[in-house]
Amino acid sequence: MKLVSGDRIFLMLVVSVALAGLAIFSSATLGHLARESSSVSKDILLQSGLGLGLGFLAFLAARAMPFTWVRRLAPYLYVLTLLFTALVFIPGIGFHSGGATRWINLGFTTVQPAEFLKIGFVLVLAWWLAPRARQLANPRVGLIPFIGLVAVPSALLLAQPNTSTTLLIILTGAVMYFVAGAPWRDFGILALGLIVALGILILMRPYVLERVQTFIHPSANALSSGYQIQQSLIAIGSGGLLGRGFGQSVEKFNYLPEPDGDSVFAVFAEETGFVGAALLLLLFLALAARGIVIAGKSHELFGGLVALGFSFIIILQAFINICAMLGIIPLTGLPLPFISHGGTALLAVLLMCGLILNVAAHQKT
Repeated sequence: MKLVSGDRIFLMLVVSVALAGLAIFSSATLGHLARESSSVSKDILLQSGLGLGLGFLAFLAARAMPFTWVRRLAPYLYVLTLLFTALVFIPGIGFHSGGATRWINLGFTTVQPAEFLKIGFVLVLAWWLAPRARQLANPRVGLIPFIGLVAVPSALLLAQPNTSTTLLIILTGAVMYFVAGAPWRDFGILALGLIVALGILILMRPYVLERVQTFIHPSANALSSGYQIQQSLIAIGSGGLLGRGFGQSVEKFNYLPEPDGDSVFAVFAEETGFVGAALLLLLFLALAARGIVIAGKSHELFGGLVALGFSFIIILQAFINICAMLGIIPLTGLPLPFISHGGTALLAVLLMCGLILNVAAHQKT
């Protein structure tokens, strides 16, 4: 079929991780049976219907769209995703939960616009970088406008607040910027600026400072801020080599916070052990690696940067989530792509994959 042509290996990897993700999510969601406030059937229905169902329709639409349209519409899509994200601040539309205003309430479910802002940002940055690749050494053409492009979505996300997605966008933007040909001089400037900005955020936002302190001393507040990481490590450790068996997690019942959300990897590792966790990680690495191969074969810089940006976002987000559950980095709140609860996130990542496949259909032979 023309709609799914382009790169069969990448397509098979996307379908595999998406279907595996739904199975893992469904198992983790059963942990809510012990929580009276949650509807397991509704959660699974929304994930499979809104996320996987609409997600694959979006995947096909992104693959079918003429790639010249993608380039032409990039700046408009970026502005649209910025406006969509800004809607969360309008009373009556934005939904506030857990000290943050990141969602739009649709009544039957909520939507997180920041997931689509990631797509808009990658598209507009690729659109901006492609014709300027040989001029990036000039700060007035490269570094200064780049900082402006990154600052706008970052300010919008930090106001929610959504620090983890802000960091994800900044790092993705930096990778695309340097692959496009930016000088290493700019790397030092951006790295220094990011370190200073993170320091200010840690000092100004108590919850960020608390996560850093918990990372340094995870056992200091085992029943409060350190509870999630303690239970996560217990779940992963109890999985051993081969796990308790799929669906047999103990920690997902009344122990792990958000077993189908941020902690879903810990549940999966408990059920399938080291072998299952390693296979899942390899699946993510294979998906991202294939996306980067597609980027390298693109016949134009714009397409290559789009495929690279989306591939990097997927693997970086997966890496951050898994490392946080293992206690290697502080907890961030970033979901595990394809798997964690959130129909919006699943729809958005499948849309990214559809655009990568679109790039593959126009690659060099």
